[in-house]
Amino acid sequence: MNDAAGGVAQAAGASLHRPAPLPPRPYQFPRFERALLANGLQLVVAPMRKLPIATVVALIDAGAICGYRGKEGIAGLTSELLLEGTSDFNGAELMERLERLGTTIDPSANWDGTWLTFTALKEQLAPALALLAKVMRQPAFPEREVERLKAERLADLLKLRAEPRGLADVMFSKVLYDPASRYTMPEIGSEVSVPLIERADVQRFYGWRYQPHSVTLVIVGDITPAEARPLAERSFGDWAGSAPESCGVIDRPARDHRALHIVAKPDAKQSEVRIGNVGIPRNHRDYHSTVVMNAVLGGLFSSRINLNLRERHGYTYGAFSHLDWRRFAGPFVVSTAVQSEVTAPAAREAVSEIERMRQDKVSEDELSLATSYLDGVFPIRYETTDAIAGALAALVEYRLPDDFYDRYREQVRSVSTADVLRVAQAHLHPEALQLLIVGDPDMVRKPCESLGFGNAMLYDTEGNALTSE
Repeated sequence: MNDAAGGVAQAAGASLHRPAPLPPRPYQFPRFERALLANGLQLVVAPMRKLPIATVVALIDAGAICGYRGKEGIAGLTSELLLEGTSDFNGAELMERLERLGTTIDPSANWDGTWLTFTALKEQLAPALALLAKVMRQPAFPEREVERLKAERLADLLKLRAEPRGLADVMFSKVLYDPASRYTMPEIGSEVSVPLIERADVQRFYGWRYQPHSVTLVIVGDITPAEARPLAERSFGDWAGSAPESCGVIDRPARDHRALHIVAKPDAKQSEVRIGNVGIPRNHRDYHSTVVMNAVLGGLFSSRINLNLRERHGYTYGAFSHLDWRRFAGPFVVSTAVQSEVTAPAAREAVSEIERMRQDKVSEDELSLATSYLDGVFPIRYETTDAIAGALAALVEYRLPDDFYDRYREQVRSVSTADVLRVAQAHLHPEALQLLIVGDPDMVRKPCESLGFGNAMLYDTEGNALTSE
């Protein structure tokens, strides 16, 4: 072997050994302070003086779980209508005023809260905050805009059901939770509930949930707590109201045994597959161990489920698992898309990986890969004012301790193989897994009924049952 060939061989041999990770760099989540205005509004301020900007998040305890029965979707509709005009100017004039300040207010509503977010230059923060206050305190809810946004919402729902991936997500929640649970329906409501929402319902929901006691104002950027409080007092200090009760939701599963659900898409060449069970709330004591467990199982590209279904068997381009974190128990879901003819074997392999997680401890290499990734990527997620503001709003929304972000990396690194096995046994439920497939029933029904989930229950794309349980 000549010298050049020998050098190549040595280099190839050296490349087989993965470099050892460097010690984690120290990281501290930005310091923040809380304050409470006399009217009950909470203020959270985190100074970040690198750039002359600030991000503001107004978090309102007005999530989808607070909506009225039969009027599901009202929380999101109300949040969008806030930007359609106030008592002083219409929606177009509001947008123009915001543009002059170089900003825009982005509304959104999730399961547990409504967020109104903007980022502005420091010199424009006071007038932008005053506009936010006007939007929150004096909305007009024009009738014409109520009807327009309802129509847009119905179009979104139609699009969701027409696309197999979205349809699978919607239908999985429907079959997973108790029929009385709000979680069986999309956050944005349904084709039945949205048309029933009227302007008077929006006004009533607003009057119930939009109270200063329900609002947390998060300000992150080139500002100190001492500077932020007078701004908040000026815009919100004279806002009066009573504290509404907390909202709850039924989060128990629909059944305590396995079941197979097939949403009929005749002639489909591909199946969307969802497998899972009801998980745990966001502030559960097992959160960190469960995050690590899920990373090993299906949360990373190198996870067991992806390596099995993609690399070993070639069933799919990607298969992953996740936990949908909510204030109450959200779903644990394995999701993938496969060719119709391999739907049953792909589902079998995914279920086997769930079962294997509960049987033996993960290897130290698997644990190290998961914890190193979660530890290493954590600081990168919180480098901007909007990321920090979002994190602090989530801290409030999920009622987490103030030191949560300071201790996150330490808590992740302290997870052991025994911890992973314990939470897998506690929170993965192979005996009660729900298997949902959006695909061609003629292709997938018989093979999937051999997996031990019982006879298939069939549905149309509107969610109507075609067979009885």
